[in-house]
Amino acid sequence: MNAMVTFIVVVQVLSALTIIGLVLLQHGKGADMGAAFGSGASGSLFGATGSSNFLSKSTGIAAAIFFAATLALAFVGNKRTPASGGVMENLPAAPAINAPAAPAGPAANAPAAPAAPAEGAGQSNQIPK
Repeated sequence: MNAMVTFIVVVQVLSALTIIGLVLLQHGKGADMGAAFGSGASGSLFGATGSSNFLSKSTGIAAAIFFAATLALAFVGNKRTPASGGVMENLPAAPAINAPAAPAGPAANAPAAPAAPAEGAGQSNQIPK
């Protein structure tokens, strides 16, 4: 999937650069007046009228490729993966902390020793001096 997205992006960038180059090669509407009097028409690579048709068609083809690549990127990018739970679901199971362990043997009948207070918890009942 990643290779396909990379290929589509490369095609899109190349077609965009092709469009930029072809548009810069074309003559503007103001250049037609000078070409009508013969300036530069004989020295043109495509002849007097051939360049406009060839460059226009080439620009149209490059634009169609650009739009197709854009639609393909939108289609590929819109694929949704099924929602997974969360990050915490991938963790290994931890032992239960609150479950008391049952002592075995004669110590089972002995009274349980009081738990040591947490640090700072025993000072809550004392009056400050």
